[in-house]
Amino acid sequence: MISFILCLALLIIGYFTYGKVVDHTFGPDDRETPAVRINDGVDYIVMPQWKMFLVQLLNIAGLGPIFGAMQGALWGPVVFLWITFGTIFAGGVHDYFSGMMSERNDGGSIAEITGKYLGGVMQNVMRVFSIILLIMVGTVFAVGPAGLIVTLCQKGGMSGILSTTLFWLILILIYYFIATFLSIDKIIGKIYPIFGLCLIIMAIGVIVGIYTNPAFTIPEIWSHFYNMHPSGTPIWSFMFITVACGAISGFHSTQSPLMARCMKSEKQGHFVFYGAMVAEGIIALIWAAAGCALYQVTGGLNTGLAEILSGGQSAAIYDVCSKTMGGVGVALAMIGVVVCPITSGDTAFRSARLTLSDWLNIEQGSFKNRLRLCIPVLGIGAVLGIGNAVGFIDYTVIWRYFSWTNQTLAMIVLWAASMYLVTQKKNYWITAVPATFMSAVSCTYFILAPECLGSIINNKASDGSIIYNTAVAYPIGIIFAVILLIVFLRAARKHAKA
Repeated sequence: MISFILCLALLIIGYFTYGKVVDHTFGPDDRETPAVRINDGVDYIVMPQWKMFLVQLLNIAGLGPIFGAMQGALWGPVVFLWITFGTIFAGGVHDYFSGMMSERNDGGSIAEITGKYLGGVMQNVMRVFSIILLIMVGTVFAVGPAGLIVTLCQKGGMSGILSTTLFWLILILIYYFIATFLSIDKIIGKIYPIFGLCLIIMAIGVIVGIYTNPAFTIPEIWSHFYNMHPSGTPIWSFMFITVACGAISGFHSTQSPLMARCMKSEKQGHFVFYGAMVAEGIIALIWAAAGCALYQVTGGLNTGLAEILSGGQSAAIYDVCSKTMGGVGVALAMIGVVVCPITSGDTAFRSARLTLSDWLNIEQGSFKNRLRLCIPVLGIGAVLGIGNAVGFIDYTVIWRYFSWTNQTLAMIVLWAASMYLVTQKKNYWITAVPATFMSAVSCTYFILAPECLGSIINNKASDGSIIYNTAVAYPIGIIFAVILLIVFLRAARKHAKA
């Protein structure tokens, strides 16, 4: 348990130390913010700092720091290191700069920000990429909760229309339309803080349950500093891709502009953006600890955890909560597995609307203009969601690519932040180092992952297990990252001479 406490302390210390370094590097000042200057009563609205923090936390979290962290725990307590240092030096930096660069550019979406600092080609790529990604996230986070509600209804003995996925899917999509269309303070600003507190309370309950039950012991990093994954999946770069939201996630950069449009002062950025990411890192650390502490280890491998995870997100979360908190935990788990994905889905569709509005230059103050974008965005989501519910569309193949595209997006945003700092003549290494690191991670994963090039370069053992060709993938990933760093440094020098 000592290593868990040390990592928890480092996250808290990191917020007050390195977080301040990041904030000082950006240099917030007293200029008028978009929320004050534009204030359209829809997307640009001043919100209290505490409320922005809780909304931002739920925007970027959902089930990410829960299920992703538990999956990361398959590799053992070594995942604590990635969650801790990834949050401090990569995720917090990524979220802070994506939010603050948006704030400095009239609350612009991440596609527009990226294009400004990486060029027109990348801008158009990011526009299309962001919209597809956001609609996909929103749709899956409609279909998933609908299925979970049906499962709960069936377990409760309910039948008829209440036990049909299509019924709940339509209700969720109607809610998504309302949340996407109305001003951000009408629904999101009112209910998100409540559910954000539920997410925090659930995490506190889990760690208290672990510490008060002598049957549970969080293993130490130094005594388990090896790969505990039952399938032998390499730590690099699979663990770094899998944990995602618990350390760094490109999806966060699509959400940060929502709060960038609600800040009264730039000096709130440290607490709202960097602080929310640290809070998510702490939540992820707790759930990773639960994954390591609650389940049987066989032959030095996390076989018990792998078994419970094979039952899906809801089964795993339900099991952890019931073991650590009993009946209260079950109630919280039911809220978590249903509400958390929904709160990521509605803001995904809202971000898609805003990305389109920035791209097409359609102001969103009037009902008519919002309808022009809400109807097609939610319409596509409805078609895809209903298609999945009735069995015509299978998301399992598409969704396997999300983890890689998510971290690749984070990589691109960090490079954009680096170029921003170059233009401001400030220390760009604070973003260039994590950008280089994530470039190596994304490239290596793309080569090794079975859903990417892994089916070509990897081999299979006689028992059917995958033999990963790391001898090829690791050097290529490093070379790719070095090339991008060299290209960036040349661009930085060219800008300095201009």
